[in-house]
Amino acid sequence: MLKKIFSSKKEKRDISIDKQLDLNKLPQHVGIIMDGNGRWATGKGLIRTSGHKAGVKTLKKILKTCIKYNIPILTVYAFSTENWKRPMTEVNFLMNLFSSFLAEQIDEMCEDNVRIHFIGRVDELPGNLPNELHVAEERTKNNTGVRFNVAVNYGGRDEIVTAVKNIVSEVQSGDLSIDKIDDKVIDDNLYTKDLPPVDLMIRTSGDIRLSNFLLWQAAYAEFWFTKTNWPDFSSEEFLQAIVDFQKRDRRFGGLSSK
Repeated sequence: MLKKIFSSKKEKRDISIDKQLDLNKLPQHVGIIMDGNGRWATGKGLIRTSGHKAGVKTLKKILKTCIKYNIPILTVYAFSTENWKRPMTEVNFLMNLFSSFLAEQIDEMCEDNVRIHFIGRVDELPGNLPNELHVAEERTKNNTGVRFNVAVNYGGRDEIVTAVKNIVSEVQSGDLSIDKIDDKVIDDNLYTKDLPPVDLMIRTSGDIRLSNFLLWQAAYAEFWFTKTNWPDFSSEEFLQAIVDFQKRDRRFGGLSSK
């Protein structure tokens, strides 16, 4: 059973992975839970923050792969509402890492026509970081290439609770009647309101769970797990996830099309 759940990097392939891709059946929206930075660092006898630095390099590489193969939307889980429980030194390092990542990458993202957007309780982040994230969004808002969404101070349950509160407020004010509440109304009150649902959800480092990420948006997503820690996750493995996705029969609650 586990062999079916996890990918296998040792599998022999006669054809290079990019040639196995069907460019007409690419996922429109890929979500990634970037897990395993700390485990990667610990396994090498390094401090945990070294893993986060290495993870940024992997993120740049995967974003470039999305650009190359025209994957329209990439959403990554960078920092959850639960991550504040980590040691403050690590949290502070991550906040500074977000800032430095933007400073170093924003020009290149503009050159690559990438539009970046941050989802989560962004305004509650420390210092000048909320403003820095907003500036990055403004600089790239007219770009028409890959939509790159970064979940920061994000929690899926919190997102849904916030959406419900907004809807209740509309009902109480008379702007919305209860019988008009449907999936679209909820969609329109989420951080991802202008995005399609997640098609493919990837998680690295071996855990098999969503960890409160895009709970509503991933309702019909195909899941792909790998034991590879995020810093070691390669473009080839990312493409393998897409190839495997293309082989699946997505029924959306209906009968098989095969």
